[in-house]
Amino acid sequence: MEEAIRSGLKISAVFFCESARERANRLLPQVSTQIPALILPDDVFSSAVPSETPQGVAAMVRFKTHSIAAVIDPQPALLVIAAGLQDPGNLGTIFRSAEAFGATGILVTERTVSPFNWKAVRASAGSLFRLPWVTAIMPAALTELKARGIRVLATSSHHGSTPISAAGLRRPVAFIVGNEGVGLPKDVLAQADEVIAIPHSKQVESLNAAISASVLLYEAFRQRRAQPAADA
Repeated sequence: MEEAIRSGLKISAVFFCESARERANRLLPQVSTQIPALILPDDVFSSAVPSETPQGVAAMVRFKTHSIAAVIDPQPALLVIAAGLQDPGNLGTIFRSAEAFGATGILVTERTVSPFNWKAVRASAGSLFRLPWVTAIMPAALTELKARGIRVLATSSHHGSTPISAAGLRRPVAFIVGNEGVGLPKDVLAQADEVIAIPHSKQVESLNAAISASVLLYEAFRQRRAQPAADA
C-alpha cells in the first residue's frame, strides 16, 4: 500500500487486520479521510488475502491505464515484451528490473500471466504502479514497433546469436522474453530483427527468464550511459 500511495494511485478502500493497528495508525494519515478504512479480525483478513504471509494491510487500488502508443512512443525506446511468461514472480521481477534500468515500457502479450496476480504485484515492489505497460497481441505489437523504427531483439542460445555486448542497444529496442519452459516460438524468432545471446558458463543450460531480462536491461542501461560510439 505504501508503494501505491507513493505512486499516486487512487485508493478506493483500505483494510487492516486487527494485529496491524500500529501500521494502520501510521498509514491512515497518508490517505484521504473520505476513503473507507476497516480493521478486520485477523482470521477474516487472512481469508480474504491470497498471500501466505500477509503484511496486515490490503487496499482496493485503481491502476493507471495506457494505450500502446503511450507505452512505445517515449524515446529512446527500451521495451520488454513478455511473451508467454507463466510465473508471476518472474513477471513482477521483470517490472522491477525494467524500472531500475530505465525501460520506457512493457508489453504483456497473449498467454502471459496477469500483471494483477498478487505474486506479480508483490515481486514488482511498486514498479507495476509506475512503469507504463499495456496488454497486446504479438503480431500487431511487432508490426507497430517496426513501423516506429524500434528494433525487436529475441534471445536464444543457438550458435550464431549476437552476444549482448556486441548488440547496439543505444538505439530504440524491444527485448522479447519468452516462456520459462519452451522459450520463444519459431515464428516469433523469425520476426525478430536480431537474435542475441547472453554468454554464460556451459555448465548452466539456461538462465531464468527474469534474470535474462534483467541482464539484457542492464546491458542496455550500461551502453546508454557510456560515451556514444560512432556506430550507435
